[in-house]
Order: sequence, then structure tokens, then C-alpha cells
Amino acid sequence: MRVRKKRIGERRLAACAHLLPADPAHVFGETDKPLRVEIGCGKGRFITETAVGNPGYNFIAVELVTDVIMLAMEKAMALEGGCPDNLRFYSGNADRIDELFSAHSIDRIYLNFSDPWPKARHAKRRLTYRGFLQEYRRIMGENAEIFFKTDNRGLFEFSLNEFCADDWKLSNISLDLHNSDYEGNIMTEYEEKFSSRGMPIYRLEARNRK
Repeated sequence: MRVRKKRIGERRLAACAHLLPADPAHVFGETDKPLRVEIGCGKGRFITETAVGNPGYNFIAVELVTDVIMLAMEKAMALEGGCPDNLRFYSGNADRIDELFSAHSIDRIYLNFSDPWPKARHAKRRLTYRGFLQEYRRIMGENAEIFFKTDNRGLFEFSLNEFCADDWKLSNISLDLHNSDYEGNIMTEYEEKFSSRGMPIYRLEARNRK
């Protein structure tokens, strides 16, 4: 996705700087709250609503594109009372995820509408490729989960195969989320756009068994 350069971006980023810790793994200090991470938070609707609705958990939103994460942080700051204390952001690439967090520190990872990288030669860049799954496993606790949503059927089928090949336990598999009986879904900005066009949303939950 190409995003137009935002005007006065440096000033706007500076206003959000307190939400961008250099060390996201330790930003919440000593706490008993489980940590959950969204990789590719986009404009932040999903992670912001999720953090507000789940005060018993801490959340880190990871996003590579600077202007996009700026919009996500501004959305969180615009809430009454400001950004929730249990939500912070990290600007960087998912391929460093296992360097950012310590072993067994993450309770859940959200992958929402990740880049499908449709060309076969780019399969290893997909965030559900087994190489990434093994990186996630190193930082996830036993029985921790990945919640995955996409509008791309090809990516979904690829992901099913990768999760199975890497021995994750799958549940709540949906080929049309918005016409299923699943409750509690929080939509992303992309999801709302895609579903309004009648496109099915695919979803699964994968549990770490190692």
C-alpha cells in the first residue's frame, strides 16, 4: 500500500513520540498483564478498540510504514482520556519480531490483512510462512495463539497449509466471517471496506503446541 506523505509529519510524529518506545518489550515494566502484539496495525482501529475493551492485557502495535503508524497513534490519542495505558506502538519490520521480545513473553499475535505477496517466489515474505511461524513460536508462551484474518483466499489457503506443516492446532476456521456465528469481531479499516463490497473475510485461530 502506498500512502501519501503527510504534511507536517515530523511535528505530528513528535507529538506521538511517547507512544513509540525504543524497547517495546519492557515498556510496561514489571506487570502480570499478558502481552499481545498486532503485526501490521495499519491505521489502528482494531488495536485501539481491542486495547480499550481488554484492560487486563497489554498491547504492542507493530507497523512498518511511518505515516501509517502516525495515523494509528493519532487515533489512539484522540480517544477521550488519550491513548490507553495498555497500548503502545513500534515502528519496524516484522522480520525483527523475535529480536524485540524475550522468549515466551507473548500471549497472542494478531495478523490482520497482511500483505499476500501473491507471487510464488515471494512466499517466504508472507507473515504466515513457516519461517515466520517459527520466529513467533520462540517468543510466544505455551498455548499462546495467533489470530489471523484476510480477504485473500489464496493467502488463507497457503496459511492453513503452513500452520498445519508447523504443527499448530487450528480452531474457529471461517471462510465467511461476517456470515458466521463468531461473536466479538472488531473490524479493521480494510475489513470494513472489503466486507462492504460483499467480499468474504477468512479467519482462523492457531494455538502454539510446543
